[in-house]
Amino acid sequence: MTNMAAAATTIMTARRRVTEPCDVFLNHRCRDTKKTVASLLYDHLRRNGFNPFLDNKNMKPGDKLFDKINRGVLECKIGVAVFSPRYCESYFCLHELALLMGCKKKVIPIFCDVKPSQLRVVNNAKWSHEDLRRFRWALDEAKYIVGLTYNSSKGNLSEIVNSASEIIIGSKIELENEEHMQMHHHHKNMPAIAL
Repeated sequence: MTNMAAAATTIMTARRRVTEPCDVFLNHRCRDTKKTVASLLYDHLRRNGFNPFLDNKNMKPGDKLFDKINRGVLECKIGVAVFSPRYCESYFCLHELALLMGCKKKVIPIFCDVKPSQLRVVNNAKWSHEDLRRFRWALDEAKYIVGLTYNSSKGNLSEIVNSASEIIIGSKIELENEEHMQMHHHHKNMPAIAL
C-alpha cells in the first residue's frame, strides 16, 4: 500500500469514527479519572467494537462544547457516570449527568474513591437555581442505581475496567433486544395492506 493510500484509509477511518453516533457516553471528572478509569474504559470499549464518547478523545479544536456534549448524550444508548471525590465541583459533569438522567438513558455508575452518600452538589454562585435543582435531582437519582465501586488504594484497575465493560456489553445487548421486541410488536400490530 502506498503512503497516499494509507493516508486515505486513515482519513476515512477517522471520518467514520467522527460521524458514527456514540453508543456509550463516559461522564467523568477529568482531574480525577481521565488518566485511569475513563481512558482505559474508552480504549477497552473501542477494542470491543463500541464507539464511546470521551471528551478528550472525541472533541477537537473548533467544536462547540455544549453542542458536541449534548449530541453525544442524545445519541448514546448507555451512560457511564464515573463518580469521584471532586465530581460534584464540575458544572460539565453535573450537566452531562442531568441530561443522561433526563433523557432516561441507562446509566451505569462507577464510584471511584467515593461513596454514594458522599456525593453532594456544591452551592456554586455561578450556577442558576434551575441548574442546581436539575443537578441535585440527577445526582439523587444516580446515587440509587446499583453500580460498581473502586478504591484506588486497594482495587485492581484492570478488574474494574473489565467488569464495567462486561456490564456495558450486557446492557447494550438487553437494550437492542428490547428495541427489537418493540419493533416486532409494532410491525405485528400494523394492518395488512391489500394489493
